[in-house]
Amino acid sequence: MTRYNAPFEIHVHGDVPLRDDVVYGQIQDALKPLWQYAGARSLAAAAESAYEDEPGIRFDAEAHVLQMCWTVPGDEDFRLVIEEACMGLNEIASAGAPLEVSFYDTEFDEEEAPEDEEARDDFMMCFVGPTPAAIMQVQRDLLVQDVVHMMERHFDASELGEVVEAIDKLFNQRFDALVNSMQLGKPPRGYGGPSGHGGPRKPRHLH
Repeated sequence: MTRYNAPFEIHVHGDVPLRDDVVYGQIQDALKPLWQYAGARSLAAAAESAYEDEPGIRFDAEAHVLQMCWTVPGDEDFRLVIEEACMGLNEIASAGAPLEVSFYDTEFDEEEAPEDEEARDDFMMCFVGPTPAAIMQVQRDLLVQDVVHMMERHFDASELGEVVEAIDKLFNQRFDALVNSMQLGKPPRGYGGPSGHGGPRKPRHLH
């Protein structure tokens, strides 16, 4: 169904590498929660973004990558929808990948709002991958990137080795616990950040 006066504009952004044997029908099945949420009867019908300057949802058949820069009107219930879509993408992904999901408050007017009033904007990171190891690797890599970027304002990059080692230790402990509970094969060391909330309002992705 079309969502009139939806409280949020929701933007999904990220590139997911897919297995070489994946065909379009499998992508449509994996993303069914998204296109049904948009009120469409197929992925093709929902692939266009709410904004013309965004490429929407596209499959690069040559590179075998699912590209997403897509905005849809919606509500907080989209969180469950994107989680379901991520589970579908796990089945066809060839490597770990992050997806950024931004919620923009459509009812907030920066010019007219009182100074003490803030937008209900929110942001979450989702991760997909063929195995828990692949997902954990991309989580670790993203976290290292974020932490090093922040700390390089105060320290030389050569001084941050112990910080990276500490992050690796935390992820190794988490993965060891996962291996013990699920009997998984150990992954290559990898990166990723937790969900973020609050902060200054971010502009929409423009491409």
